[in-house]
Amino acid sequence: MKPNATVKCADFPCTDTSRLGYLVPGLEIDPARVSILLISEAAPVKPLDYYYAGADALFAQTTLLAFQDAGAMVESIQDILDLGVYLTTAVKCGKTGYGIATQTIENCSHLLEKELALFPNVKAYLLMGDVAIKAVNMIAKRNHAPRVIPAGSTYKIRGGEFTFRGAHALPSYVQAGPAFFVEKVKRKMIAEDIRKALVLAQ
Repeated sequence: MKPNATVKCADFPCTDTSRLGYLVPGLEIDPARVSILLISEAAPVKPLDYYYAGADALFAQTTLLAFQDAGAMVESIQDILDLGVYLTTAVKCGKTGYGIATQTIENCSHLLEKELALFPNVKAYLLMGDVAIKAVNMIAKRNHAPRVIPAGSTYKIRGGEFTFRGAHALPSYVQAGPAFFVEKVKRKMIAEDIRKALVLAQ
């Protein structure tokens, strides 16, 4: 199965993202083998920096470091996939400014909802950053379910017991992109959250 065969944006309504950077994973994957779903913020400005764009891609490099920090014996994105981890973004286009509008997150949450539905055996969701957290909360609200992650600083709510669609939901920080190299305290917490997800998915 290729997720981008099912998950498609029809009209590109958002004004603070670039459709030239529109990305939904197009890799061939067995959805039944996915036990962890990692959702980060937005697609990179440059498509060549995306998770599945090769070893030199920025998202691939920082995510590999994050999993290595967590103690995972991985040397490539394929190794992460082999652990049962699927990597995607809440917003499917590259952002054009620093932040992302609530309406953009809402628009893309419909695509994310379709994408998440492709994976029936997820045991843990890694929500990497506020945008991912907001998107999942929007999906829950739209389906008349309780809020997944409570309002508040990620620092304060990390470690709580949260669930989404019967699986664990772990709020964390963005691991994809240049900030990962400088945010040393957050990098440690990201590693802790990934390590926890790997244990929960066993």
